[in-house]
Amino acid sequence: MDQKGERFSEATRTLVINRQGARITLKRAVCVGAVLQISTMGGRRSGKFRIVGPTQPPTGEGGEWGIECQEARINIWGIGFPPPAPGDGACAALLECRRCHEIKLCQLSMIEHEVLEKTGLLVKECEICGRSTSWSFKEPSVALASDDGSTTLPPDVTLSAKTLASQRRTHNRVALQLPIRLRGFYGSEEFTRTENVSRTGLCFITDRNYEVGEVILVTCPYEKNGHNIEMRGHVVRRREMQGTGRKIYGVSYER
Repeated sequence: MDQKGERFSEATRTLVINRQGARITLKRAVCVGAVLQISTMGGRRSGKFRIVGPTQPPTGEGGEWGIECQEARINIWGIGFPPPAPGDGACAALLECRRCHEIKLCQLSMIEHEVLEKTGLLVKECEICGRSTSWSFKEPSVALASDDGSTTLPPDVTLSAKTLASQRRTHNRVALQLPIRLRGFYGSEEFTRTENVSRTGLCFITDRNYEVGEVILVTCPYEKNGHNIEMRGHVVRRREMQGTGRKIYGVSYER
């Protein structure tokens, strides 16, 4: 089933395969957590695979997705993978639910780890919320300038005076409105303006929702017919602007 709830069948190909699953391309937009019935064209083997998440932002030609086999004993690829060593093919990460802020050490498959590394988010069941929510790495956020330029957002962690002074010296922020384009791995695209910028990141205001920890692709500045350079950035701060329905976000570029 695609995102519209319609059944579909599509001939496509794998990009990477392993014992647990694969990366595949799809022209249809699909939902994270949906189950695909995948059949090989040659050996006529089939199995059920869960969509873990995107591994590339979608384009006009479709998207790239990480999928995980739901039946551990089935190998539809016709390839004899070496037997897994104890603990092989899995990892553990300290994650935080972005809805209730529950922190949990989660066991992840390598497919889940790849999606988390690519997008910054992973959809998992939360026992506290009672449903599937977005999870990201638990890590301290960096204080960024607020929308009015006169104060700073309340920091999640307490930084020493020496650290703050060092940040001010090396990462000065300038109140500057530049046109930007933001692209997400889950199909979002937005054109807006910065509120302030620095060498390591920027702030912007929008009524759209982004999660702390989410990876977005930023073009700053953006020119419609110009030579644009796209950079990966992490959403490190989010604050509601009371009475407006809008949010101010801070983005830090990947080094």
